[in-house]
Amino acid sequence: MAAGSGAGVALLPVVDRGPGYLLVLERWRLGWEQGIWKFDTECYKKYGKIWGSYDGLQPVLAITEPDMIKAVLVKECYSAFTNRRLLGPVGFMKNAISISEDEEWKRIRTLLSPTFTSGKLKEMFPIIKQYGDMLVKNLRCQAEKGKPVDLKEVFGAYSMDVITATSFGVNVDSLNNPRDPFVEKAKKLLKFDFFHPLLFSVVLFPFLTPVYEMLNISTFPRDSLKFFTKFVKQMKQNRLEPNQKHRVDFLQLMMNSQNSKDTESHKALSDMEILAQSIIFIFAGYETTSNTLSFIMHTLATHPDVQKKLQWEIDTTLPNKAFPTYDAMMEMEYLDMVVNETLRLYPIANRIERICKKDVEINGVFIPKGIVVMVPTFALQKDSKYWPEPDEFCPERFSKKNKENIDPYIYMPFGNGPRNCIGMRFALMNIKLAIIRVLQNFSFQPCKETQVPLILGAEAILKPKKPIILKVVSRNEAIRGV
Repeated sequence: MAAGSGAGVALLPVVDRGPGYLLVLERWRLGWEQGIWKFDTECYKKYGKIWGSYDGLQPVLAITEPDMIKAVLVKECYSAFTNRRLLGPVGFMKNAISISEDEEWKRIRTLLSPTFTSGKLKEMFPIIKQYGDMLVKNLRCQAEKGKPVDLKEVFGAYSMDVITATSFGVNVDSLNNPRDPFVEKAKKLLKFDFFHPLLFSVVLFPFLTPVYEMLNISTFPRDSLKFFTKFVKQMKQNRLEPNQKHRVDFLQLMMNSQNSKDTESHKALSDMEILAQSIIFIFAGYETTSNTLSFIMHTLATHPDVQKKLQWEIDTTLPNKAFPTYDAMMEMEYLDMVVNETLRLYPIANRIERICKKDVEINGVFIPKGIVVMVPTFALQKDSKYWPEPDEFCPERFSKKNKENIDPYIYMPFGNGPRNCIGMRFALMNIKLAIIRVLQNFSFQPCKETQVPLILGAEAILKPKKPIILKVVSRNEAIRGV
């Protein structure tokens, strides 16, 4: 990013490495076609530890040095790098924890944090267990047909069912009830297309966002937002009725926080803020969980020795297909190793971004206000400097002995610092429970439809270019509790 170039925006005089403005337009187009992960990886190889580029008119500074990453995500989080980049007009969804800014974000994060403690997740565990059993049933139905299974279908249904149950208290068998209004509206919410004219125009011309906000235009589908607004209002009213049974889900925990004495030092969540959190849980959790589970099963199918070793740990910890407990699940070391290594190879987010809200100098680099500072997580997690044979699937990297040597600012599947993913524990619980229940009952094998090696798509959330299809083989006809 050369000093003095560009269209009247503040640039980085210290950083002269990076594709020029005209070149970056072409490379940016290729990035959207082939994947931002590929664009970032190529820039990392060509320009080194720091470079500049543009997303439309938005200057972006990429950083890869652990000390600098720590300064941005942790040390200077509250003073200069509190907020994420806002992609388009979002209306009342600006109240969602992953979108909100500055003091509002701090307040919402403080109020929501007790909801994601291990104690609260243990209380929610029985809800998720029932959908683990439903996942086994659905997989068995697919396997009995004798045909290969599209993993996104079954894991997508599991992910949708868990999130709708824990966020809204709704029991939906989405695989077998695809026309359920709740499922239809939720899936419409998830159709996030970066090439949609509205979103594309905002990426190219960020100054259009406040114009769209004034016109009450939102990147979130209006009919879905209207549906969920009405639904949450009715659900809350029903739960305030006398003789309602005690529930433990995110909606109830947020409702409880409105009346808690612990929130006296902070303004309680409003009904609109509760709605925004419930919707963002669907938006943030569906693709990430279903894609991660699909990636894990693909790696296990193509590494049968790892699959057998993991099944041995599961069978030893939980004999006779015993139901997992929260504590037993969290103590499975090899399971944790497999999940971590898969998240290294296939990170949930290709990038971590923060907007610089004031002029600041970090490690000798002057960063002007308004710059997007970006950490290319995909590229860092495939860097041979940190990971020998980086493209190989090797769970032993995350053994107790080896993981002590892993830099927490190089491996960041859920971000880092005060603004890391608040739902990290919930996501891992969700993923690990599904793995345990599935591998207690099935083994996964490649078939002629299986793509090896896996080719990644170009979407912002990492996913395979083509569906992951595997052969599912029953380990035992007797399935306890199903």
